[in-house]
Amino acid sequence: MKPFTRLISLLLLATYSLASHAELRPFTADSLQKIESERQGKAFILGFWSASCTHCPAELRALGELAKRHPKVDIVLVAADTPDESAELQQLAQDYGLARQAQWVFADAQPERLRRAIDRRWYGELPRTYLYNRQGQRQAYSGLIPAATLESWVSNNVK
Repeated sequence: MKPFTRLISLLLLATYSLASHAELRPFTADSLQKIESERQGKAFILGFWSASCTHCPAELRALGELAKRHPKVDIVLVAADTPDESAELQQLAQDYGLARQAQWVFADAQPERLRRAIDRRWYGELPRTYLYNRQGQRQAYSGLIPAATLESWVSNNVK
């Protein structure tokens, strides 16, 4: 391959790679309100996870498969990690088929403050998932959500 052609190929590959990742946004105390207002009148799934969480890979795999089966499902991922881990977090999202979904990462030195802003009844267990209906009502789940629950939620909320 000629050097110029190789350079163009590498640039195209890098551009594709960047385009296939959703922007990883910093999650602060007012981010939940922003996420909810951007999706007002729309059903969506809000999933909290971590790269170091034991049960999160199974949850991410299930959400990735759900997104593949139902492309209209809006999934918002929030990593309870730090912005320093952004590259790893984006790679994991890509590995589970979730790279194009909205992605956030905790951006507060005190994660308790963020958890309190999200849900006063959440003590940090992961994965933590909220299923929002079109009216903005949410149902919280700690741990793995059964596939039947996800499918039922999709059939009742996603058109």
